[in-house]
Amino acid sequence: MKFLKLSVAVAALGFLSACQSPPIQMGDPAAKTVATGSAAGSTTAGANSALERCAAPLGTVSLIENVDAPWYYTLRNEYRLPPTAGLLRLMIQQSNCFVVVERGASGMAAMNRERALQNSGEMRAGSNFGKGQMVSSDFGLSPDITFSANDTGGAGMLLGGLIGGGAGRALAMVGGATKTREASVLLTMIDNRSSVQIAASEGSASKTDFGGFGALFGTAGAGGLGAYTNTPQGKVIAAAFMDAYNGMVISLRQYKAQEVKGGLGKGGQLPVGR
Repeated sequence: MKFLKLSVAVAALGFLSACQSPPIQMGDPAAKTVATGSAAGSTTAGANSALERCAAPLGTVSLIENVDAPWYYTLRNEYRLPPTAGLLRLMIQQSNCFVVVERGASGMAAMNRERALQNSGEMRAGSNFGKGQMVSSDFGLSPDITFSANDTGGAGMLLGGLIGGGAGRALAMVGGATKTREASVLLTMIDNRSSVQIAASEGSASKTDFGGFGALFGTAGAGGLGAYTNTPQGKVIAAAFMDAYNGMVISLRQYKAQEVKGGLGKGGQLPVGR
């Protein structure tokens, strides 16, 4: 029996060594999120047809990354995903609903570095990095992940126990490796001049991965690969944000400002006793 197992293992290794790795595929659909393609100004290429669009921009917007929130720690340290700003910037520019302006720490540092070089006299004449060049941000968009979880497939494991034997063990392996990944997110938009909340939208997404066949053959998951394009949880989070953004755009197309009698911030209609 030991000789038979050894023979099978040697044969398997020989088969694997004879196989050639497939060539790298640029633009492979399996590596994409729902946020696909590119954007340059108001022009887009390869954008997801499910993304809501606007005929003209509604203003300028900057992304607010709440790095102190508990969800941000989970995103960066547990899921090994990059900040959500890059993902949302692509969606926003492709939608043509807002013009995105940079307010992130690294981006602002790069712009300030260029201005410091200008002030030091190192720039060529006519570089025009003087004051009055930056565009103001009309609105701030704040993302939040309100719920994100991986759910293992306990049903397959239960059935495997009921069936028993080799078939039962195989079914249990399939069920144990089957995961339903879910994410729920929230987008909030504020007016940077008045601090008034303009809009809020919730989005969600889920996906069931039948990974049991990989478990049967002993393959491992991607694990520590950290990007929205190559982790199942990252792809679900990206889809949830597109769902939320689409809902926000639909509401903003019919936007009507909230009015308070007497004016905003002047006492309101809920007076208190003296």
